[in-house]
Amino acid sequence: MSSNRTLGFIGLGVMGGPMCANLASRSEHDVIVFDLDTEALQRVAASGAKSGASVIDVAERADVVFLSLPSIVQVESVVAEIMSAPNRPSVIVDMSTSDVTRTRLLGESLARDGVELVDAPVARLRQAAKDGTLLITVGATADRFFDLKPLLSCMGSDVVHAGALGAGQVIKILNNMVVFQTVNALAEARAIGTAAGVDPKLLFETLTLGSADSFVLRKSAMATLAVDEFPVKTFPTLYAIKDLNLALQLARDKDVPTDSADATMTLLEATRDAGYADEYYPVMVKLIDGGTRK
Repeated sequence: MSSNRTLGFIGLGVMGGPMCANLASRSEHDVIVFDLDTEALQRVAASGAKSGASVIDVAERADVVFLSLPSIVQVESVVAEIMSAPNRPSVIVDMSTSDVTRTRLLGESLARDGVELVDAPVARLRQAAKDGTLLITVGATADRFFDLKPLLSCMGSDVVHAGALGAGQVIKILNNMVVFQTVNALAEARAIGTAAGVDPKLLFETLTLGSADSFVLRKSAMATLAVDEFPVKTFPTLYAIKDLNLALQLARDKDVPTDSADATMTLLEATRDAGYADEYYPVMVKLIDGGTRK
């Protein structure tokens, strides 16, 4: 990648904000940023990024634009704005978790207008976004992956070429599916253990010493299920439902049965309907315990 290229970054939320800050502070490129949240813009500007006036302003000034948005719906909307600019970036990198089929269709549409779409969704927790230690799975040609890897490495410690466009999303979606099912299993274990008189924290600490050990157990379960704390604005139940739906849709498209994932989806939807839509999704344990929000 040319040393004088300008980068753009749109979407400075819980993950996008620290990711962009790392890109701005660790790369040797100017980074133009935009978000509707002015406070988010100010926070990222402190890392050396330059505030853009709008999506079109970023598109006009940047050669490569990174996106970190809630879903494919927002991605399609923002990309439409980018493509309405008189001067467009040559590459758009979607770091959101997005629908595989719609990502590939969007890529085909952009290619007809001379713009290359790359999918590079991220995995791991918010602290990893701050530390620059995310897992990033990339769907792109081999040449484009090689071109972008130095930039993505500013945000992630593990940057994997997953295959062609959309393959990065496939791996990320399946990663999340396994995580949600693991949390479901841990929530059930907590409920059973508590009913049988075992302290939840002791239960999970002991499980980390055996073959049930996992990243999810050590990080998510110990921080939530073990202490019965489920903060808002972390990764809410609504987000989990959205991401798991992506995996289930992919399975339906390929005619693959998903009995276990379906059961987790049923529990997540019941958790949402019980009034826990905004809490960190391991709050699903409340439904296993038989509780509902008053």
